[in-house]
Amino acid sequence: MFADLHVQHSSSRRSGVERSISATTIAEIEEALSQVSEIKAARVVASSDGRIEEIHVLALPTKSPKQLVRDIESTIMATFGIPVDHKKISIAQLGQDAVPRTSPYDHPRALIRSVSAETAGLEVRVSVALEIGGELYIGNASGPGSQTTRQRLVAQAALNAVEEYLQGSMAFALEDVQVVRLGQQTVAVACIALVTSLGEQPLTGAALVRQSEKDSIVKATLDAINRRLGFLTTT
Repeated sequence: MFADLHVQHSSSRRSGVERSISATTIAEIEEALSQVSEIKAARVVASSDGRIEEIHVLALPTKSPKQLVRDIESTIMATFGIPVDHKKISIAQLGQDAVPRTSPYDHPRALIRSVSAETAGLEVRVSVALEIGGELYIGNASGPGSQTTRQRLVAQAALNAVEEYLQGSMAFALEDVQVVRLGQQTVAVACIALVTSLGEQPLTGAALVRQSEKDSIVKATLDAINRRLGFLTTT
């Protein structure tokens, strides 16, 4: 459960003339804001003439709303040179139970303990076991046994294991996963959607395929998630 806080604070800074922005810039602003450690999702709403009308942010309760607003203003100004009226920024803060049990500064590593696949008739069941912070989290996924489906099931099982660790504080949806050739290398690429009350935010990750294709798919999936979970590194 979270509280929706529309932040109002006094400011002596002049907002300047607002600039018109493109749809591409909107996506870039959302991506830049999502890199702020406390922010879990961001949505920018622009008018028909391309001016910022609203900025909605979903954030952890580890920093005051006023400080978050200042961070948002500073990030957009420093990165894009666009001044934003603080009155257009709304902060929705998650409850304290959404704060990860492990501090980001502790850098817990997601150790891949096992990736297994069992075939029963036309179905395949994939299980991924991750060790995070000294505890084991297991994710399972099952479906038809085609090669493409197997790759998706590996990624989905990895997501399910991570969601076990997060205990429902975040939700992810698998958009796609592929193993492709890039030059002389084989690479696993995953596209994940972070699902929040503000909508969906796409995340991507990649990992070189060295020995096990399944392990590389898991690493690519975790690499995508790591765009939002800065404390979750892989090994």
